[in-house]
Amino acid sequence: MEDGQPERQLNIHMDPQHLAGVYANFANITFSDYEFTLTFARIDHEVEEGDVPGVVVARVNMSQQFAGELLVALQEAHSKYTTVKGIQDLPETDDR
Repeated sequence: MEDGQPERQLNIHMDPQHLAGVYANFANITFSDYEFTLTFARIDHEVEEGDVPGVVVARVNMSQQFAGELLVALQEAHSKYTTVKGIQDLPETDDR
């Protein structure tokens, strides 16, 4: 941020029907010269024969620049998660 610029905060509105979010256990990523498309689906892995059924729960189109920024943010969040999870999984020590 440049000097003299007031600090700005995001003010993002969310419609009530989106508050719960959606569950996805599959993602497909496609791209063109102009954008990346992330398609999220919920797949039923319990089906043992034939096609595996699934339903798309969200599709997001984004610019190449935003896709790169999202990738960096996901990597940072995953690194923080693995650090915290690693600390939580350390064995307890008995200092007696």
